[in-house]
Amino acid sequence: MFRILTALALAAGISSAASAQEMTAPDGTEAFGIEPYVGVLGGYHSFDRDSEFGTVPGRSRFDGAVISGIAGVNVPLGPIVIGAEGNVGKGFGDIDWEYGVAGRAGFRAGESGLIFASAGYQWVNGKGNRGFSDQKDWIYGLGLEVGPKDIGLGGLTGNSGARLRLQAQTYDFDSIRPMAGVVFHF
Repeated sequence: MFRILTALALAAGISSAASAQEMTAPDGTEAFGIEPYVGVLGGYHSFDRDSEFGTVPGRSRFDGAVISGIAGVNVPLGPIVIGAEGNVGKGFGDIDWEYGVAGRAGFRAGESGLIFASAGYQWVNGKGNRGFSDQKDWIYGLGLEVGPKDIGLGGLTGNSGARLRLQAQTYDFDSIRPMAGVVFHF
């Protein structure tokens, strides 16, 4: 009897290990692996009057539009996704450059979507000719990526490809930085 139970348990373990290796994500890609990506985002970064950038006479606050390039890697763990991302952004208005790095964690949503939270470190270079200095601090955010299958365009770019990203971040809870753009997974 013991041998039969052991054999059944062993068989169940082998079949579950085999099915775990064959698992796929909702978009048909492998459930475990490495997914690199790049993207372009645009948005506006507006700081509070009492942030570390302060105010300059004749200016109400430190702010400006930002166009950012991002590159990162996701590691899917079934329905959960963890990863790391770097960004470089050219600013307009009071912001000269922004750059930073963040970790991400989230979960898959729908066929090819992703809902995530991020935390990292950001450097912001103010335009010196406007009286603003360079600063660095923590940045936190929430975001959403929507793939073509989630908006009714299934098969347009395959399992990977382009996804629309919407995100909002805050620089040490002294600002709001809404961004939108396109991310290309490969």
